[in-house]
Parts: sequence; C-alpha cells; structure tokens
Amino acid sequence: MAVTIEREGSTLVAVASGRVDSANASQFQEELGAVNDGSGSAVVLDLGGLSYISSAGLRVILMVAKTLRSANTNFVVCSPTEPIREIFEISGFSQIIPIHNSKDEAVAVVNS
Repeated sequence: MAVTIEREGSTLVAVASGRVDSANASQFQEELGAVNDGSGSAVVLDLGGLSYISSAGLRVILMVAKTLRSANTNFVVCSPTEPIREIFEISGFSQIIPIHNSKDEAVAVVNS
C-alpha cells in the first residue's frame, strides 16, 4: 500500500495504490492524514491503483471524510476499479462520499 499526495491547482489529490487491510490501515490513516493540512484545499482520493480495501480501510476513509467535512473541506473519491466501486456501493459509502469516474472530473467538481 502506498499513498502519494499531488497538487492539481488548488486541489490536493491523494493517490492510493496496492491493498489496504487491517495490517496496514494505520499506515494508510497516517499517510492520508497529510491531506488535512489546514489549507482548506479540496481533496480528491484517487482509488484507481487500489486492488483491495478491507473494512479497516473503509473506516479510515470515513474518518478522513468526517474530519475534512468538519473543516468545511470538499472531499470526493475517484477512479475506483469495479470491485472497489462495488464495495463502496454495498457498504453504503457511495451515499456518504461522492464517487467520480476520473480524476479530472473529480477535480472539476470540487473546484466548482
């Protein structure tokens, strides 16, 4: 599992890759915590490189979403593979966190 943080204009894009499970969820949480830098920049979580996410990983994403929401910061996810999208839909996360098909689409939405 790896998370890299990029900047697309005024938006922070966190790109996750690999697998997120209970063994590395705390590392995932720590790395995603970097997006809450206090700048108020909108945040996009790119899941295109993620091959698996467990309930522990979903919990991390939910905590990040809640933290950013309380700071009035836009947060969306984008580019999930079909299995990851299904997990979001089955778990109900797609009702809580907006999902976009591409990074460009997500960045455009959070900046509008």
